[in-house]
Amino acid sequence: MKICMVTSSYPKYPGEVTAPFIEEIAAGVAALGHEVHLLLPHHPDLRRDAVERGVHLHPYHYAPCRALAVWGYAESLAADVEVRGRTYLAALLALPTGLLALLRLTRRERQGHPFDLIHAHWVIPNGPTAALAAGRRALPLVVSLHGSDVYLPERKPWLRPVVRWTLRRASAITACSADLARRAQALGAPAGRLTVIPYGADPQTFHPADPAERERTRAELGLAPGEPLLLAVGRLVRKKGFDILLRALPRVVQEVGPVHLLIAGRGDLREELSSLAGRLGVQNYVNFVGAVERDRLPALFRSCDLLAVPSMHDERGNVDGLPNVVLEGMASGVAIVASDVAGIPQVISSGETGLLVPEKDPEALAAAIVRLLREPELRARLGQEARRRVEERLNWPAVARQFEQVYMQVTGGKR
Repeated sequence: MKICMVTSSYPKYPGEVTAPFIEEIAAGVAALGHEVHLLLPHHPDLRRDAVERGVHLHPYHYAPCRALAVWGYAESLAADVEVRGRTYLAALLALPTGLLALLRLTRRERQGHPFDLIHAHWVIPNGPTAALAAGRRALPLVVSLHGSDVYLPERKPWLRPVVRWTLRRASAITACSADLARRAQALGAPAGRLTVIPYGADPQTFHPADPAERERTRAELGLAPGEPLLLAVGRLVRKKGFDILLRALPRVVQEVGPVHLLIAGRGDLREELSSLAGRLGVQNYVNFVGAVERDRLPALFRSCDLLAVPSMHDERGNVDGLPNVVLEGMASGVAIVASDVAGIPQVISSGETGLLVPEKDPEALAAAIVRLLREPELRARLGQEARRRVEERLNWPAVARQFEQVYMQVTGGKR
């Protein structure tokens, strides 16, 4: 099949951490033998070849200056809570420009082998553009929901008619979690067209460490021998719940002694979280290392004693669909403590592949962390079972095959 994907976020260069799941989905589909073209907005930091990992990239320019280059790439929302003011101005430029670029791409490619379908990632902002182009080109439309695109119309009623119109014109809709699918139905998505496809991880890139590598990485981080290393990875935004993790840390230190919490990620809340650590008296146990390139992440997973994923509904109701870090930690054979929210319970069975705790509950989070630090055999068992599940079904080739099945359904079984 020949597939045209539309996205507003993508890793800006190989190894960059913006929406890596979009690249993995596109590359996974291409690896199955399909021809994948991906339309995306240009970004000043975008450094990609025209074809990478079998995916043909088609960036379009829309912003006359860098200040307006905020369309996608995790730059449209402030702390993932509210739309930045200049995003509305950027939309006036990016939406019509993106539609014209999509129409040009599909028209030009129709001169050779035509496209079989259009696949839009995020119903907002890319769904309406893709729906208009799909209608013009008489192509099936697949819309994939990832989280913030459902949250926005839930918060902003004026977006709901647009979302409803788009979802009802889609031949198929995918969601990364059952929770997201349920919320999409409330916005007008036809239940019969919804398919839940969780994300995956690469078990070759993310895998358990040998002891020598583990000790070498821990030494580079400045850890004392035997010092517990807690890892948290993600953008510094409300829904990641890193403030809850910091509030859990005093009890952890009190009950098990000194630990090292490494928080990898950048975001609008860096100063606020640093100040909170100081007020709680745990600043000496916390290291904010900023953004970490993806090629460095596997070593961090392999060196930690446990991974904390304290996701939550923020004050506006936004929540992750399914954090990639959960699956990457599972593939790495790491014991995980995570919140029982959104798509996380779909991939973590509490007591089998990790421990789940209520969201926004620092006491429950601390108790789970303390338990795992005190029970190395439990950590090992949870990590091994989590790794096995990734190898069996929560990996990117398996995810790509599920998308292929959706494509076959909307194209009448064409391969």
